[in-house]
Amino acid sequence: MTALTTQLSAHIGAVFKKHNLPEELGAVRVSDRPDLAQFQCNGAMAAAKIAGKAPRAIAEDIVADLSQDSMFSEVSIAGPGFINIKLTEGALSDHIIALNQDDHFLVDNSGKGQDIVVDYGGPNTAKPMHVGHLRASIIGESVKRVLNFIGYDAKGDIHLGDWGTHMGMVLSEFEIRHPEWPYFDKSKTGDFPKEPPITIEDLETLYPQASQASKSDEARMEISRQVTAELQKKQPGYYALWQHCFNVSVEAMKKNFAALDVYFELWLGESNAQDYIPDMVNKLQKDGCAIEDDGAIVIPVKQDDDKKEYPPLILYKRDGSVMYGTTDLATLVQRMQDFNPVKVIYVVDQRQGLHFEQVFRAARLSKIVPETTELTHAGFGTMNGQDGKPFKTRAGGVMKLEDLIQMGIDKATQRLDEANIGQDYSDEERADIAHKVAIAAIKFADLQNNRSADYIFDLDRLTSFEGKTGPYLLYQAVRIKSLLKKAADQDLKPAQLNKLALGEHETNLALILADFPNVVDLAARNYTPHVLADYAFKLAQSFSSFYSHCPILSGAEAEAQQSRLFLCALTLRILEQTLELLGIPTPERM
Repeated sequence: MTALTTQLSAHIGAVFKKHNLPEELGAVRVSDRPDLAQFQCNGAMAAAKIAGKAPRAIAEDIVADLSQDSMFSEVSIAGPGFINIKLTEGALSDHIIALNQDDHFLVDNSGKGQDIVVDYGGPNTAKPMHVGHLRASIIGESVKRVLNFIGYDAKGDIHLGDWGTHMGMVLSEFEIRHPEWPYFDKSKTGDFPKEPPITIEDLETLYPQASQASKSDEARMEISRQVTAELQKKQPGYYALWQHCFNVSVEAMKKNFAALDVYFELWLGESNAQDYIPDMVNKLQKDGCAIEDDGAIVIPVKQDDDKKEYPPLILYKRDGSVMYGTTDLATLVQRMQDFNPVKVIYVVDQRQGLHFEQVFRAARLSKIVPETTELTHAGFGTMNGQDGKPFKTRAGGVMKLEDLIQMGIDKATQRLDEANIGQDYSDEERADIAHKVAIAAIKFADLQNNRSADYIFDLDRLTSFEGKTGPYLLYQAVRIKSLLKKAADQDLKPAQLNKLALGEHETNLALILADFPNVVDLAARNYTPHVLADYAFKLAQSFSSFYSHCPILSGAEAEAQQSRLFLCALTLRILEQTLELLGIPTPERM
């Protein structure tokens, strides 16, 4: 079986076809007015020109046929020709039972056997991770999870900034401060220390100082550039110390990402693209795609019908150094060779839109990436403080990511204390719950927004157990777990039923459960986790209404009780699945 709207569309499409009209006009969607109907079909409006009849007259023909179908309890016409549809209790019951029996809740396995690379995260080695890395990380992780859920083999690539001038600044600063280190003995070509002489704390302290020194003194900056050039030629000493910087940086990053429940399949960076660059540029020049322009090597990407200026993509600057565009293009060479993906999706700040348009155009012109492979920049807006400006520390600096996470944990712990939650739990369990509440608050605060929009981050509001927040969703999931445990203690279990008893509130909940495949499909097609966040909140609200109106553990007849327990169990499964796609784990109790 497939999604309910897909089944209904095929069913009603067959009726349109019977009246010599295109089947696709039978497309059904969830009604905008649930008080009037469960579903609606607007195909009669589009059929008017084809049939040469008024839309309402066409709708009357369609409704006359549908009214004879035992699948529908009510089919009516609204306005000039909109068709409103309600299912019978039996038809909805059959679908919900089928939904429960499918491990993927009837979500199409449309991506099966196809590879995708999702480029997200993008921190720099030798620099502390900060709140600016949050959006790329959690949006990209959710996009990857959704694509994997519909069958793709989606690989997350962190694409580290590990090979640029900032590393030249760091290495040269170490050389100035520690000229006695073996890494700076130009006659030494190997056998360097295996243990790093530095820690992540050293790097986090040294980088700002090295950056400031280089930016304030052109002679010092020139030293940084020279060291960068030597590093990119893999001069043994610089390369060995760079490897230490890389390793300690990645170790620290993995701790931050693990705290966010974010994981990458590929820990590659700009350095991995370096070996592809010479052959790539030579071929591009030979093929006439790349040309010399005032001493630089560039790919012109401007098109005749452009309404704005598109500068050429620079491959080599006049001094022979490479640019971000060079490594991004070489990375595409590597990705096509290694994975031949059907899609490459970049979850990167939307302010980088021009850069990616240049890279994508160059990739197409050069045939590095064929037209059959999708290239998408899934850009995102900024996370702002309550003053409307990018979120910073109280002192005005850029907040470290680990500090933000700890703020969330502290605030979550405070909320648990205020609500008197878990006072008799072990310290370990309370700490785990506080961490999950904090991550739910931070992630849901971000993911509930359309990724292209800026948003205001307010930790006090977002750690609330009420309203549209992550902790509220965790509370609803735990509430259902507690209810099902109590039912099991009374030897009441959600049976594998053949038919559900669906009253008004059960029906409302069932219809939202049935919409899950459509929501996943929409999130996958547009790379928009916010539709899943909206759905999770809508499902939790619907369950809360159902719970308050429908007795479950007592006061219900046996058939109604079994149906309600069935819906409780299915709601929990789909709510936890939705949260998992958002990268939000749920505790067992709160």
